[in-house]
Amino acid sequence: MTDCEFGYIYMLAQDYLKYVLRIPECEPVPSKTSRVLQNVASSVQKEVEKTLKPCLDNFDVVSISTARTIFNQVMEKEFEDGIINWGRIVTIFAFGGILIKKLLRERIAPEVVDIYKEISFFVAQFIVENTGEWIRQNGGWENGFVKKFEPKSGWLTFLEVTGKVCEMLSLLKQYC
Repeated sequence: MTDCEFGYIYMLAQDYLKYVLRIPECEPVPSKTSRVLQNVASSVQKEVEKTLKPCLDNFDVVSISTARTIFNQVMEKEFEDGIINWGRIVTIFAFGGILIKKLLRERIAPEVVDIYKEISFFVAQFIVENTGEWIRQNGGWENGFVKKFEPKSGWLTFLEVTGKVCEMLSLLKQYC
């Protein structure tokens, strides 16, 4: 992927994490892709947080370094079978949201701006390095992701994401 493509994914990750943290937008309204991602990923994140609350309460995220380590371990497990799809890509963003919330709860004197930018960076880096080519081959963000997950797409997409949530739940249970 090019620097431009990395920048776009980094912006999507920042938009999502600002949405999770309820940071008011000072910049232009997020893109259609960001809005669709926020809707889908936040639904996944809420389901994971609800279902795995006891598990999530049992592991500590006290630094960016810890968050990066946990993130990379879970994502490596999620993608070790080599299968890539939009549902799995959504879970990458959702897991970034889970980690930032835990980090801000457990860290002393958090600096929100630095934290969401750093987590956005390693989320974007993982996506570029592990799914970038697949994203390009499957219509990119506008012609692939948005078309698949726009609200009019229906129940099939919802069921696909629900399946990915179940996969993420089983991966996270390893940390309990």
